[in-house]
Amino acid sequence: MINSIRKRDKEHILNTYARLEIEVARAEGCYVWDTSGNRYLDLLGGIAVNVLGHSNPKIISEIERQLHKYMHVSNFFYQEPQIKLAEKLIELTGLSKVFFSNSGTESTDGALKIARKWGAENHKHRVISFKGGFHGRSYGALSLMEKPLYKDNMGPFLAGIDTIAYNDTSILTQAINDNTAAVFLEVIQGEGGLNMVSNEFVDTLNTLQKKYNFLICIDEVQSGVWRTGKFCSYQHYNLKPDIIWLAKGLGGGLPLGALITSERLDNIFLSGQHGTTFGGNPVSCAAGLAVIEEFDNAAISTLQLNAEHLKNGLSKLKSKYPNYINEIKGKGYMLGLDLTFESKKLRDLLLDQRIITNSTSGNILRLVPPLILTKAELDYFLEELDKAFMRYIEIMP
Repeated sequence: MINSIRKRDKEHILNTYARLEIEVARAEGCYVWDTSGNRYLDLLGGIAVNVLGHSNPKIISEIERQLHKYMHVSNFFYQEPQIKLAEKLIELTGLSKVFFSNSGTESTDGALKIARKWGAENHKHRVISFKGGFHGRSYGALSLMEKPLYKDNMGPFLAGIDTIAYNDTSILTQAINDNTAAVFLEVIQGEGGLNMVSNEFVDTLNTLQKKYNFLICIDEVQSGVWRTGKFCSYQHYNLKPDIIWLAKGLGGGLPLGALITSERLDNIFLSGQHGTTFGGNPVSCAAGLAVIEEFDNAAISTLQLNAEHLKNGLSKLKSKYPNYINEIKGKGYMLGLDLTFESKKLRDLLLDQRIITNSTSGNILRLVPPLILTKAELDYFLEELDKAFMRYIEIMP
């Protein structure tokens, strides 16, 4: 049966994903079961999507409640689920207006359109982005990135975008001038290896913005929805963005993105200049509201404490295996082990032990688990990770 399904997958679906050898039967909480009944502890969480775990009862209840009202009526109508979620997002970010989309990639393109339009109105025509960044796979998103795997033989891409070194204040200062319309960045680069922006870089960016008046645009697709311990990762820094965008964890498992803008961009679009058929779907917005309402002060405090417990445990393993772990990177539940060897090898060993993790940037083992992991589940993972390192040392050439 499994081989049959894998065979059918290869025959009928474009081969764009390096699938793990698991056929999912069901998922609940922090666990995934395969069709053979094996249970896996999931520290990938749908790639930072399932912030409340799989099959969360509150999310399911709110989805069902909305389904019985209406599933889709188009954005020509006023819809309370959209408005209630927008109000919460504005309260949590301190920004001004929300545009709902279907995904992070779509929100990236929306942010780029805003930056171009605002730039044209202010006689500024260039956009700055950073090496190591990841913003999606549309043409707009790819134009902000430099990774050859995603771009080879697919150009030409959008002009007027300069992709420069991340965290290099000297290069940033040289790149920005009166013609700069916007700077696009991730405060923590997810796909790029869990690199964090430095305070010095942020200070330089703020100084340059005061001098040259450009938009600061922050991609919070992976790092938002309390993944780093705060609602958005930029809130750990002295940053006042003009645009942020969220997706992944926002919908609790349903497709949902949000582009959130500052007050000076309230009237950037005329009616009809931007839009979407399914963005802000009422069922997805109901799920998003359920996600946000589950994170009260007690839940946020618990996840912060448990995330710190995880990082401390990883640091102990770094001390135990200094020849194999260079650094623990990231923040909160957005962490990476910078290894001295290809991270896929450790990922596969952990998968054999029924632990799901992720490999990125060659040597980074990425952890973006559900935010509801218990201390006991974290301790179990740390024990299994220790075993995986011992197994790797035994089998390495």
